[in-house]
Amino acid sequence: MNELQTMLTDTANRLFTDKLTKQVRIAAEEGEWPHDLWNAVEENGFARVLVSEARGGAGAQWPDALVLLKSCGTHAVPLPLAETILANWFLDQAGIEVPDGPITFASAQLTSGHDGMALAGPMQDVPFAANCTHVVALSPSDGTDGGIQVALFASPQVGQANSTIARESVAEVSVSGAAIASGLASLPSNSAMLFGALARSAAIAGALQSVLLQAVQYAGERVQFGRPISKFQAVQHQLAELATHAASVGVAVDAAARAVLADPNAAEFDIAAAKVRASDAAQIGASIAHQTHGAIGFTYEHGLHFWTRRLWSWGPEYGGAAHWAQLLGKNAIEGGGHSLWATVTAR
Repeated sequence: MNELQTMLTDTANRLFTDKLTKQVRIAAEEGEWPHDLWNAVEENGFARVLVSEARGGAGAQWPDALVLLKSCGTHAVPLPLAETILANWFLDQAGIEVPDGPITFASAQLTSGHDGMALAGPMQDVPFAANCTHVVALSPSDGTDGGIQVALFASPQVGQANSTIARESVAEVSVSGAAIASGLASLPSNSAMLFGALARSAAIAGALQSVLLQAVQYAGERVQFGRPISKFQAVQHQLAELATHAASVGVAVDAAARAVLADPNAAEFDIAAAKVRASDAAQIGASIAHQTHGAIGFTYEHGLHFWTRRLWSWGPEYGGAAHWAQLLGKNAIEGGGHSLWATVTAR
């Protein structure tokens, strides 16, 4: 870790450990907005970590921001922190000033009218829309140079709302009037899906590390037949498998972040590989964690579910393993057998 990453890690761990109690998590899932927690997040500059210093941000890079995206999983953070970090990055990349407060984003169809950019129709499945003061709409640019159109809308109007298994809200969103600002960003046309997948992969990496620590601790404390269950070889094998999955997702996510740093428009392969690994590991890791905890891990009173429900939810979000594996397979076929080994080993 560099100095900035160490500082972000220490600050995030201290803040979330102090302020994010079980009661706060339960209240957030019941619809109570954790004002104190969000205010602390903003005061520490987390939301603007990828925003340039010229627009009031930290001017950090993707490998630095990864610390906070992983923390969303490590601490099961019930906030749209990942969404705000990405939305603010999209705005900054388009040369748009970043507003305060929680922001979310989604793909959309935009039309250019007399008053500026407007939504052609409601945005679907927008995460945390009911808690956000602004929403960022992303649409492929019609220009010959490619890129995406980024539009910032205030006061999103939430329509049909649902809740994920993690009890995080997703909703249909519409807006009245034109965007308050818009611009072009030199980013892939599927940026909402692509970078959303990277953010979820990072959160899964953090959550897997957390459930691993919880499983190891419980296995050392739970006594059966006169000794801790961690002494049984079958349990040791399960914990070793969980540790392997957690480590592999972390490595894949780190590689994807470095690829984005090098060139956001050439990072799709690396992000796809990270999301395939993360989505598969999320399901396996949650299963092993519950098996290790036994019956108590399935109760609401035990805290394990705050992480495992997120693992089950985040795995399919922004494309599950099958979606991104199909993309990787298509790239491999198009490149031909002679280039497959070189493509893989180059990373």
